[in-house]
Amino acid sequence: MSGPAGRLNRTDPFRKGEHMQILIKGIKTNYIEAGEGDSILLLHGWGSNIGLFQQLIGHLSRAHRVFALDMPGFGETEEPKEPWCVDDYVDFVREFLAVMGIKKTSLLGHSFGGRVIIKMVTGGKSPAEFTKLVLVDSAGILPKKSMKQKFKTRLYKIGRKILSIGVVKKLYPDALENYRRSHGSADYNSATPVMRQTLVKVVNEDLEPLLSSIKQPVLLIWGDMDTATPLSDARIMENRIKDSGLVVVKGAGHYSYLEQPDFVCRVLDSYFSA
Repeated sequence: MSGPAGRLNRTDPFRKGEHMQILIKGIKTNYIEAGEGDSILLLHGWGSNIGLFQQLIGHLSRAHRVFALDMPGFGETEEPKEPWCVDDYVDFVREFLAVMGIKKTSLLGHSFGGRVIIKMVTGGKSPAEFTKLVLVDSAGILPKKSMKQKFKTRLYKIGRKILSIGVVKKLYPDALENYRRSHGSADYNSATPVMRQTLVKVVNEDLEPLLSSIKQPVLLIWGDMDTATPLSDARIMENRIKDSGLVVVKGAGHYSYLEQPDFVCRVLDSYFSA
């Protein structure tokens, strides 16, 4: 480790976009810094990493100083030692801003990254001033469950409880894990035990009550074919956030910025140059 900011293996002023590492809260963190100008921090979605931001970083860094980091448990950043909630990720990003000496920045978050941004700008003290926000196919709205979904959840919890009984676990040691896999989402099944518990904490928090407290201008970018965070979520956010506008990306799903990159980049250029 060298330098006051605790950067690892950093020797020269960095503006080219190579992957670097830095210690944040004792976690070896992978990040990218590229370009010059007003700062923009990019936060990726659940199960993703900064690799998917490569094209966006290349474009935005022509006129801005762009930062992007693999959040704990994703990409090349170590996972937390114990399950985290959204607030833990918020604290982590705030520490990153402080260590990097970022005093003023815009924020762009995709999916889970948007969830972190919503919490970060609506509570607690931050080391940086947040100017403009971009939420891309953002998470944060807790979906309403039908009676059928509630019944299935109840049955799953009962089954999990039965399979957790000592004698049952002894007789059928793999049954609980197989049961979880057969009922869990792809994100849940592909995660480590710590990240599975983290996912459960994250997705069960409804951020809709916080939206009216957002003071910054917000650009919402949404794929009209998004099934993970449907367009109806964007409509709710547009309605609740005072200074917000929605751009719908026709024919795009949950990764609208990857599916229609040229269109999204033009929208971002217009927004950040205004």
